Amino acid sequence: MDLDNKMKSLKDKGGRIIGCFPLYPPLELFHSMGLTPVVLWGLRDFVKTSASADRHLQSYACSVARHLVEFVLSDQGRIMDGLFMYNACDTLRNLPEILHCGLEENGRSLPVFKMHIPMAPQEQTRTSGYLNAKILSLIMELEETFGVLFSPERFRHSVALYREMRSLCKELESRVARGAISYGWYSRIMQEGCFITIEDHIALMKDILKEDPLFRNESVVPSPAIAIIISGILPPPPKLIDALEDAGLRVAGNDIASQHRSYDYTPETADNPCSYYVDFYFNHFPCPTLLYSADKRIATIKNLVTGAGARGFVFIGEKFCEDEYFEIPYLQKILKEMGVATLPLEISIEDDLNSTAYVTRLEAFSEMLRG
Repeated sequence: MDLDNKMKSLKDKGGRIIGCFPLYPPLELFHSMGLTPVVLWGLRDFVKTSASADRHLQSYACSVARHLVEFVLSDQGRIMDGLFMYNACDTLRNLPEILHCGLEENGRSLPVFKMHIPMAPQEQTRTSGYLNAKILSLIMELEETFGVLFSPERFRHSVALYREMRSLCKELESRVARGAISYGWYSRIMQEGCFITIEDHIALMKDILKEDPLFRNESVVPSPAIAIIISGILPPPPKLIDALEDAGLRVAGNDIASQHRSYDYTPETADNPCSYYVDFYFNHFPCPTLLYSADKRIATIKNLVTGAGARGFVFIGEKFCEDEYFEIPYLQKILKEMGVATLPLEISIEDDLNSTAYVTRLEAFSEMLRG
């Protein structure tokens, strides 16, 4: 996928592009206000250096942050009309000031929209009022900056589109779980969806599902591959996905932030954007970056593993991502008690071209499960 051409295509369609820093931005809101949201997931395939970012970030920042900063400061980033971010982690929440300085050095400026999501459990602190105020403030900033007005009707329409998109993502994921399509192919479709319009993403997935015999409820022979779960912020690099599937492992479920965690939940009602996003964030699929959801993580992972009949669990660790690593030791203990083998893989920005060691570990993991 050519990112430059994708972004230019979005621009040619008359859209004003708002680059959304992961993890879970209010996409429906942006779409309803005439903006084209682009979630800047998985830039490692397009950003081949981090020289500019490394002038502003510590060397121990994760590759997600380094690639984001590099992209925004590069000529590629000039195509965006604005940026959005929230307090997803300690690194990302500090990027607005860093980006402002970096852009200023280049003689550029870019409107940055920020929203703070309370990280305390709602039932303990009743933070919904605070989040309501933040959402209203974001709407007013967007109206003032882009000269648009919020419309409840357009918001309901956008919510319906994103609900349909998430439903189709789940349908594709179920094909992967049953071994009908490869996880690598599915991951490419998910990545593609980050850089096209929601309407085009829906159309793409519908076309794919129509070509799938399972779409017509035809029976298939279950895959003999060993069922595993993968977990992490991002999916493994393509080479590791190929190695995983070549080793006879089938991704029967995923706990990936850019995939299942992102599309698992959509609130039922869309009458009010404030109540919608309070529901969206506080009932979101549990994620280590949403600290208030931490207590639900273990039960959710156990249900995911049991429902998939998984015999293995592979952690795709993003180096220096403290949120993810904090829970891994305890999860390993729980999974061991369930009789599920675990394989933690730590991938850094320097490992993109050196995957041999990871391939070997995946092959050994597969042999162990078969043994």
